[in-house]
Amino acid sequence: MKKMIAAGAMMAGLATPAFAGTLTVCLEGAPETFNPQLTSSGTTSTVLGQIYDGLVAVERGGSQIEPALAQSWTVSEDGLTYTFKLRQGVKWQTTADFTPTREFNADDVMFTFDRMTDDAHPYHSVNGGNYITFGTKLAGALESVEKIDDYTVAFKLKAPLAPFTGIMAHGSLKITSAEYAEQLLAAGTPELFDRNPVGTGPFQLQAYQTDAVVRLLPFAQTWGAEQGIAQNTPMVDAIIMAISADASVRVQRALAGECLISFYPNLADAPLIEQSEALDLVVAQVASSGFLTFNFNMEKFQDIRVRQALAHAINMEPLVEVVFNGMGHVTGAVVPPAFWGSADLPAYEYDPEKAKQLLAEAGYADGLEVQLWAVPVARPYMPNGRRAAEMVQADWAEIGVNAEIVTYEWAEYIQRARAFEAEVGMFGGIYDFPDPSQIPNNYFTCDAAGTPSPSNIGAWCNEDFIAIMAEAGAITDQDKRAELYVQAQQILYDDYAGVMFGGADQQMVVAKNVDGFVPAIFGTSRMSGVTVD
Repeated sequence: MKKMIAAGAMMAGLATPAFAGTLTVCLEGAPETFNPQLTSSGTTSTVLGQIYDGLVAVERGGSQIEPALAQSWTVSEDGLTYTFKLRQGVKWQTTADFTPTREFNADDVMFTFDRMTDDAHPYHSVNGGNYITFGTKLAGALESVEKIDDYTVAFKLKAPLAPFTGIMAHGSLKITSAEYAEQLLAAGTPELFDRNPVGTGPFQLQAYQTDAVVRLLPFAQTWGAEQGIAQNTPMVDAIIMAISADASVRVQRALAGECLISFYPNLADAPLIEQSEALDLVVAQVASSGFLTFNFNMEKFQDIRVRQALAHAINMEPLVEVVFNGMGHVTGAVVPPAFWGSADLPAYEYDPEKAKQLLAEAGYADGLEVQLWAVPVARPYMPNGRRAAEMVQADWAEIGVNAEIVTYEWAEYIQRARAFEAEVGMFGGIYDFPDPSQIPNNYFTCDAAGTPSPSNIGAWCNEDFIAIMAEAGAITDQDKRAELYVQAQQILYDDYAGVMFGGADQQMVVAKNVDGFVPAIFGTSRMSGVTVD
């Protein structure tokens, strides 16, 4: 029996878009690239999600996978072949440097995936060639991608992969233009492909001032507008995304009317926002996980007693209470408690005396020097990295551990952390699709050669954990998969590979004169379909 998802239910009787006003948005960080394949950063995806489209997407404000550039798809009986029928009449954006001569077709899908899969592809190594999500989630599972005809593409897997369609909705697997790439290659400037974006999405890049502002213009010929899909149609004259790392600054700008949408305010500022007559505090139940990881490339962290000592020295309940402003929950599970497949694991017991004893047994009776990295931007999984780091620093000082707090600008922080520079790294992620495998696979697995996943900044490679995660991804029985994910989390927990922080719902500040904005629960919040009164 074949399964098919069709786009018909999404169609709405919408004529040409009517643009009105400028939508100003305050972001917590700057984009690290303008090609989605080269990033897994949620901050970057917020920008690129306006410019590019994938074959499928997660429904707005929900968890179902729905058509995007693919209007439908079928799955073979054995679960190994996914065949996508592509949407026709989809136009590429025109820029000052590129005028497309054809519409989107299967060649663009082939180019997008060939670049990532083929080491000999002329674009494979351009701008570093680090395809983070693809390498983690699909590289080992994908047998081939084949063009059937101009509007049909088949993905063949080596083994069944339960979350495949969810993975395809990930923000880093958006489709890019083969024609644009060919033009730049012929001109000898392929590096510009990842800096000057060309997509099919509702908005296109007008200008980017590094670490300051991103300006987007509506793409009036985007397929959402032309095919009458309201939620994929741009409805404002422009989007100005101002970059402010300081959450308080973002709130003040919202209160001053300078930002109509502000991401991730300080949780302590909620009463101030709720008192405003011009603003709404919008809450989205985003699934995310944040944690501290230990660098297994360093000898001191290879001793489980050191990891245990540092874990048991953190008084997690007051930390979560303060950092999440009374709205968080304490957990020892990497899969969020509200998700199927979460394990019922408590935070590590706070026991400073036990921690001191463990350090002494490990040969550090006279103390230990560590670097503790602090996330520099507010994220749902860590609203205030600096404050959290200070509290951990104080707890560790009680057992003779001298922790130096280290941080960088967000893009540099990510780059350095993925280069395994962090001794104790603060990291985390937001679920982009509704499957519990995403965060554990991204942040705690390694490939068959023992190479950590790009976001596995602690370089923890546990064969049992990896095997169970692989088994869970190869079956479709959700109850069995949930059981396996619980087992995998227990292994991570018992090995003290990371110390989990609590989590809380995502909050956003939205002006009352903004209509149609729906925060994403999974993936990226899109600004198409949004109006300003």
